[in-house]
Formats: sequence, C-alpha cells, structure tokens
Amino acid sequence: MALDPDRAEEIFASFGPVRCKRMFGGSGVFVGERMFALEARGVLYLKSDDSTAAEFEREGCEAFGYDARGGRRVLTSYRRAPERLLEDPDEMAVWARRALAVADAARKPKRWTAARP
Repeated sequence: MALDPDRAEEIFASFGPVRCKRMFGGSGVFVGERMFALEARGVLYLKSDDSTAAEFEREGCEAFGYDARGGRRVLTSYRRAPERLLEDPDEMAVWARRALAVADAARKPKRWTAARP
C-alpha cells in the first residue's frame, strides 16, 4: 500500500483531513505539525505508547523497526495498524484519534531560559 494523498483521504475519511509528507523512504501522516502515523514499506503504522500498546498487541500488531548501524535493531513507538482498519474509516478514526493523543502527549514543551547577565 503506497500512501498517496488520495489513499490517505480515503483511509482517514471519518477522522478528518490529514497531510502526507514523504520521509525516510515512506510517508509521514500529519495533522498540523503533529505526525501520528507513518507508512513504510507498504505498511501503515500508528503512534503508540504504554496506554495503547495492549490494544495493538491484542490485534497482533508489531512495532515498526529498522536496522541501525552495527546491526542493532531499533523499535519505534509506531505500531502496525490492524489491516481491518484500512477498509473501515469509522473504526480507523477511533484508532487515529488515540494515535494523535499519543503524539500530543509525546510533545515536549520547549524550554526557554533567560539570558544570563
């Protein structure tokens, strides 16, 4: 599944407008500046954390990973979206809202420091 804007609009129809941006050989899926999903190697992944991991595990959905230098395997906070969601925009909207909430929670506030005299 290549995630072009038309396909993203179809998948996330009940969720709302999203923007796709090519990155890392795949596509990031954004609402505003918040990336909550990604497509890599034809697979759609949603942002996850400890609050949503169990749902993904019940669905048998693994984390997105890649091989780093030195042969080390890196797993990310994105998990494969259940296949059934790709044809069910209403259910995808539920999962996408959770993924967006996780992305919001993961954002770290910018720290501003006062200039020292």
